[in-house]
Amino acid sequence: MTCSRICANRWAAALLATLLAASAVAQDPAAQQPTHRTAERELGRRLFFDPSLSASGKLACSSCHDPHYAYAPPNGRDVQLGGPHLNRAGTRAVPSLRYTLRRTPIWSAEFAADPIEQLLELDSTPVGGFDWDGRFDTLHDQAQSPLLAANQMANASRAELVQRMSQAAYAREFAALFGADVWSDPDRAFALALQALERFELDDPSFYPFTSRYDEFLDGKAALTAQERRGLALFDAVDKGNCASCHPSSTGADGSHPLFTDFGFHILGVPRNPRIPANRDPAYFDLGLRGPQRKDLVAHTTYCGMFKTPSLRNVATRRVFFHNGSFHSLREVLRFYVTRDPHARRWYPQHEGRVDRYDDLPVELKGNVDHFNPPFDGGVHRKPALNAAQIDDMLAFLGTLTDGDAARPPAHEVPHGR
Repeated sequence: MTCSRICANRWAAALLATLLAASAVAQDPAAQQPTHRTAERELGRRLFFDPSLSASGKLACSSCHDPHYAYAPPNGRDVQLGGPHLNRAGTRAVPSLRYTLRRTPIWSAEFAADPIEQLLELDSTPVGGFDWDGRFDTLHDQAQSPLLAANQMANASRAELVQRMSQAAYAREFAALFGADVWSDPDRAFALALQALERFELDDPSFYPFTSRYDEFLDGKAALTAQERRGLALFDAVDKGNCASCHPSSTGADGSHPLFTDFGFHILGVPRNPRIPANRDPAYFDLGLRGPQRKDLVAHTTYCGMFKTPSLRNVATRRVFFHNGSFHSLREVLRFYVTRDPHARRWYPQHEGRVDRYDDLPVELKGNVDHFNPPFDGGVHRKPALNAAQIDDMLAFLGTLTDGDAARPPAHEVPHGR
């Protein structure tokens, strides 16, 4: 793909995100039906925190997206447990819900359209959508997945969930808001519940506090230490961390504070996590955009292993990293980035003296892994882009992205380090 087309695609994606954010503000229903909107938001809050909506009666949306932990899990499990008896493991780590919900663009990618274009250019880098594989374009579509998934809240059907809602403490408020006959149409009641959850996630200020020290720094209300400033410089430098290429750190043209994600998808070659039960089957691979959960991109082999870039806000409070939860230490994440190729033995298993690089991808698709963008370059003898002292500086900077209300993990909860 030509440089001009890459830049155009990235510009278009950024413009789309900006327009969506502006649209959310311009269409603020506070100017339309403020009372109804507020009631819907508060109903969504009650749904979000209600464990009785699960088959186990013990699992709420907030169980995995705890507001005290920046709407991320309150524990250090690689993947969370769900199902009727809370003993069924998920297949992916649970991300934070904070910050990105309003600005996430609809999933998009531009494909080479004809044989000549396919010879001259590549498909564009995909962007947007909700979840690790971007398969949901709206929050209400995304919300139905955990409600019905057998290894999460495990409702067998929409009607089963609606039956639980009709017996909840807020059932009367639900009927008052949406009509006394709402329970007679389970599909409609289900859709309205998703709508209320979406309203809570879009409108509640707890999802968008912008109370980190970095926000204060951007507003001129706080200063970074010398170490934090060095870390920021390394974060931005294209020949060092090069983190800002996927996690932009600068304010927007309108002065908006950065979300630290480009909403794009990348193939990092993260090690396979043997602690995920599904991975005990050697034939099972989580290929991100190509499935198994997403079904519409199976023909696009270049997308195998692509997962969405998460926001780095509150990253220092997290206990689990990457889509498969294979890392539990932010320091180790940085070490992996800068030593993945020159020190591959540290990260991947060995068979008969040979390192099985990128072992969470089928052999024929390992060539998809990013080898060219710093800090990766595919070199096995090169010097790592960051040394130990520079990693310390980066960690200091990343700590400035923590919101004032976000709980930090206990010091002893850093298992599985390499």
